[in-house]
Amino acid sequence: QVQLVESGGGLVQAGGSLRLSCAASGLPFSNPVMGWFRQAPGKEREFVAAIKWSGGLTRYADAVKGRFTISKDNAKNTVFLQMSDLKPEDTADYYCAVERYLITTIPERWDYWGQGTQVTVSS
Repeated sequence: QVQLVESGGGLVQAGGSLRLSCAASGLPFSNPVMGWFRQAPGKEREFVAAIKWSGGLTRYADAVKGRFTISKDNAKNTVFLQMSDLKPEDTADYYCAVERYLITTIPERWDYWGQGTQVTVSS
């Protein structure tokens, strides 16, 4: 049974930082992609960042490049999203996801999802 458990969300002032974690278990894939998406109220879910489990290839949405960093700890089966210089427009529910092999920005192509963690950035 696949489980993705996110943590680290919260309330932060603009310009601040947060670090999200996603602990994965039961993954049936040998070389998956781990990613983060976000969904603000009234908006569609959007891609934030992704990383290949083997090799560490990464991809970022333009809106977060230079501010967010995705990383992983293979030994702990955990993926992190370090968010810096946060802006009010970063406010959203953040979701961890797994895709079996390819990095894609299309939410419908991802195989498994966590429950989400809320990030609120005040101005």
